[in-house]
Amino acid sequence: MITVLLADDQALVRAGFRALLNAESDIKVVAEAADGLEAVRQAQQTHPDVVLMDIRMPGVDGLEATKRIAADPALAETRVVILTTFELDEYVFEALRGGASGFLVKDTEPVDLLRGIRAVAAGDALLSPSVTRRVIGEFATRQAQARPATPPALLDALTDREREVLVLVAEGLSNDEIAARLVISPATAKTHVSRSMIKLAARDRAQLVVLAYEAGLIRPGWLA
Repeated sequence: MITVLLADDQALVRAGFRALLNAESDIKVVAEAADGLEAVRQAQQTHPDVVLMDIRMPGVDGLEATKRIAADPALAETRVVILTTFELDEYVFEALRGGASGFLVKDTEPVDLLRGIRAVAAGDALLSPSVTRRVIGEFATRQAQARPATPPALLDALTDREREVLVLVAEGLSNDEIAARLVISPATAKTHVSRSMIKLAARDRAQLVVLAYEAGLIRPGWLA
C-alpha cells in the first residue's frame, strides 16, 4: 500500500485528490494539511511514502516544507512531489534543489498522476517528462552562472564511470536504459547510481540531475 499525504490550502482540491487516490486499491491517503507547517507535522506523524505538496500555501509555504521534510532523517523514505499551476516556475526548481523528487501540474490527467505517484514510491524521480528537464535546465543554469552550487572537489570523488552514469541520469535514462547504453548489467548501473548519490549527498535521482546541470556536466539543449 502506497501512503500519501495531501498538502494544499484548498479543501476542494484536497477532496478531489483524496477521492481519486482512495479509489485505487494500492494507494491510501493517510493525512491532509492546509499549510506547510501542518504538512511537516503530519509527515512526521504518519511517515507517508509520498507527499503531494502545493507550493503556494499560507504561513510556511510548500518550498520550505519540502526542505524541512527532506532534511529530516526520520523521513528519509518519504518522497515529495510538488503540485504547481505553472510548468516553468522558479519555485519548482528550488523545490527540486531542496529535495523534491519531481513535480506535476495541477491539471495533470488522473492516469498520469497515479502513474507518477507509483513511480516516485518505487524510488524513481519524475524526470521523464521533457518539461521537468526543461525547468531544471533553465533554472539550474542560472544558478550555476550566479554561484556554482557543486564544488569541483565533490565531483572529484566520482569515478569516471560514475560521472558517466551521472550524465545519463541527467538525460532521464532509467537504470535499465543506462545499462543498455553502457553495456553493463542493470544491477551494476543501479550500484553506480547509488554510489553517486552517496558521494554527492543527493537524496534521490532528481537531485542528481540538478547537480549534473549545476556542475556543467550537461547543458540545456541536450535534452529535447
